[in-house]
Amino acid sequence: MPLSGMYGPVDDNDAVKILLYGLEQGINFIDTALMYGSGRAHLQIAKALKQWNGHKIYVATKAEPIRWPDSFDGNPMMRGRYPEWYLRAEVERSLKQLEVERIDLFQLHCWIPKGLIELDWLETLNDLRVQGLIDKSGVSIRDHRPEDGVALAKLGLLDSQQVVFNIFDQRPADVLFREGQKTNTGFIVRVPFDSGSLIGNWKADTYKSFAKGSIQDGYFAGWRFQETYKRVEKLKELIKPYYSSLAEAALRYCLSDETVTTVIPGVASTKEIDLNVRYSDGQKFPEDLKETLKPHAWPRNFYAPDREEVTNA
Repeated sequence: MPLSGMYGPVDDNDAVKILLYGLEQGINFIDTALMYGSGRAHLQIAKALKQWNGHKIYVATKAEPIRWPDSFDGNPMMRGRYPEWYLRAEVERSLKQLEVERIDLFQLHCWIPKGLIELDWLETLNDLRVQGLIDKSGVSIRDHRPEDGVALAKLGLLDSQQVVFNIFDQRPADVLFREGQKTNTGFIVRVPFDSGSLIGNWKADTYKSFAKGSIQDGYFAGWRFQETYKRVEKLKELIKPYYSSLAEAALRYCLSDETVTTVIPGVASTKEIDLNVRYSDGQKFPEDLKETLKPHAWPRNFYAPDREEVTNA
């Protein structure tokens, strides 16, 4: 997502170089989406894959619904958001842009619980698998709603779920991961750094440096930045006896749950790749620190408008 330009300007040649550098360090999973840079991310990945001669690379992409539900709508309809003609067209578009014959993991960019009874989307995905156009299928849980994936995990209808899980939003580990463990559901953790806050390099005036119109510019607008910054500063003090940076603690925290299949932190430089790989060495996360961090959980939905019932969740 960052390499597609959604966090700020990026040169395509630099993006390809960064991707290749990551593959050279042993990374073998790339998560992307049709909407990232309006296809730009797909084209970057295709160029990198053409130049790669090493281990197998798994590419996961996503199709957004025809119409996104409102962020504050907790029980929207699923039927009609992924009609057969549309999903087929999105798979074909992905195959063409990525220049591959089969997509390793194709995900619905927005999962809605009513999809368990409005099943047109599943019939189409299963048929696409039978045809060999996609290998595995999954969903990305909407916003900060891990509860939306619980029933789906219990049924084991799909191979994977992508969900927000980090020091601030610890809820997936309570129920979702445990139910998915029973059905061998894979979990792809997104936003491990809370869109940048949990890297720990903010200053009081950092918001001014965010590119206008970028993800961070909108996500942390208004009161949100200062409140997040205040909480991050407290976290930095707590992790000092254990890790040299909040970023290390944040990524290791996500990897500490045995049910997590992989984490997709997103990168914008080779330096970030080096750090992410270094933190993925399997080192056990201190249980006492995990307990210390529990009271500092702060689940909130900054994807939604500033409504009291949302921001104070």
